[in-house]
Amino acid sequence: MDGEERAAARALVIVPTFSQAETAGAQRDGEARLAEAVGLARAIDLEVVDAGLVTIKTPRPATLIGGGKVEDIAAQARMLDVGLVIVDAALTPIQQRNLETAWSAKVIDRTGLILEIFGRRAQTREGRLQVELAHLTYQKSRLVRSWTHLERQRGGFGFLGGPGETQIEADRRIIQQRIARIRRDLDSVRKHRRLHRSGRARIPYPAVALVGYTNAGKSTLFNRLTEASVEARDMLFATLDPTVRSIGLPHGREVTLSDTVGFISDLPTDLVAAFRATLEEVTEADLILHVRDISHVDSAAQAADVHQVLEALGLSAAPGNLVEVWNKLDLVPEADREVLTARLSSFGDAPAPIAVSALTGEGIDDLLAAIETWFASDSTTRQVDLDAADGAALNWLYENCEVLTRGEPDEAGLIPLSVRVPSARLAAFEQRFGERGNDEAAE
Repeated sequence: MDGEERAAARALVIVPTFSQAETAGAQRDGEARLAEAVGLARAIDLEVVDAGLVTIKTPRPATLIGGGKVEDIAAQARMLDVGLVIVDAALTPIQQRNLETAWSAKVIDRTGLILEIFGRRAQTREGRLQVELAHLTYQKSRLVRSWTHLERQRGGFGFLGGPGETQIEADRRIIQQRIARIRRDLDSVRKHRRLHRSGRARIPYPAVALVGYTNAGKSTLFNRLTEASVEARDMLFATLDPTVRSIGLPHGREVTLSDTVGFISDLPTDLVAAFRATLEEVTEADLILHVRDISHVDSAAQAADVHQVLEALGLSAAPGNLVEVWNKLDLVPEADREVLTARLSSFGDAPAPIAVSALTGEGIDDLLAAIETWFASDSTTRQVDLDAADGAALNWLYENCEVLTRGEPDEAGLIPLSVRVPSARLAAFEQRFGERGNDEAAE
């Protein structure tokens, strides 16, 4: 058994690279893709004994990879005594089955590997349920793999299956029942989350969410800004469950900051859907900070992947409340700093990215100032004389605005308040308070 476990832990990583004609958009750097695939494998403690790129001119329906290369990899797998081959691409169930037969090893594709990582990293009950839901949905489509015993017929008994139901049909039905149960459990957990979120909404702090490609340094930046101790390692998907903390800006305003799961290219659709509730921290944020590893060779392609996931969450590809943070400035060679500075100055009147190093602290003061400026420009300060007996109106102000000052009631029973109204709530404010809300100054 120990020998089998050791063999299973030894993995070979194959990264197919497609010709430009077979890919949509810009091609990624092959070596960067290879490094990322190896990083994904090591994130679940696999021993990667070898890894390499495989050029594909025309994808084969049966195996994706050409026959000659399939044979070469089979020989390599035997020589290296690996029990697992990771193919960094989306494989159809038939391709996966055929490659397992040809290589005499277990084969998992990029989607399966990412699901495995998420399954190991999820800490909260909701996170574990979401991963299991995505994994079962993925598994249900793969019951046609090389396990031929699943095709055998069996007689029906009780309520579990009708006469002549095949084992594969029974397994698919059991998975579907489990999916339905998980969805009910998730609905219950999400109701609980909404109660917590509504409680936070009563605190008049604007919400800021960090998003970005996995390993872009979000958790390191989160720790730098909040002085927290969220796990921050040089590892893909080090953070899975969201964390929320409050931070103070230079002139005293407080905001909440949330650290979220990192995005990645070809993120499984089922996983995006399953984590939609967790990522509500992003969709409901007043300001989104898109953290980019500006030192990475594929930084632009990674940014495009993040925008694609934002669209999948129901946001526009480039939301108006998104500001880019170019992180890992400490890894940019000195010779390239001038080029980077020129890029930053080329944005003109458009909001320029803020260059920082979350590790060393360089640029952090500029980032905090930029956050404060963004909120100041996105809000208006109003003066309101509110009837002391109007508790509903006072409650609305505290829940939807930032109450800056509150005076004592005057002889007429009116309370003088100074409130900061976010632009998103200005129309509702004016509809409710009308002339009682006098425009003092836009901050």
